Amino acid sequence: MKRVFIKRLEQIQLIIGVVFLCIFFAAILVQVVSRQLGVSVLWTGEVANYSFIWAVFMGAAVMVNKKEHFNFDLLAKKLKGKAKYALNITIDVILIAFSSVLFIYSLTALTTFWSYQWVTIPALKMGYVWISLPIMAGTMVIYLAAHVFTSVKLISARGGE
Repeated sequence: MKRVFIKRLEQIQLIIGVVFLCIFFAAILVQVVSRQLGVSVLWTGEVANYSFIWAVFMGAAVMVNKKEHFNFDLLAKKLKGKAKYALNITIDVILIAFSSVLFIYSLTALTTFWSYQWVTIPALKMGYVWISLPIMAGTMVIYLAAHVFTSVKLISARGGE
């Protein structure tokens, strides 16, 4: 059940990230074509920036789940058994602490800047951009907690290995 939830959450984030990456590329394409035609399309810059933010933040959370984020694995490659799982748990707990603080402060930023408007599309609120940050941080906490749970289970199942 837990694995299915995590896998589904990751799929949703990947889909969201890909959609926003496609929006980013489309906005850049419109911007390039419009400049070649001598027409000024003002909104493309903001759409490209904010869609890229969404794509990066959704991808960052997925990379944390896949354990493909930036890390130094020199020590992890040398350790085996319980020591390796203990190291993984320690790293995941540190990342949970960081992601939790990020989540709390991103909620503050979200509520503070929610009603700010886009410059070129005033009908859109900056809150729609800022909400990507607590989504990223919250899902990172979920993914990391699942990693810790799995590592603890593996330690207890393997005994003294």
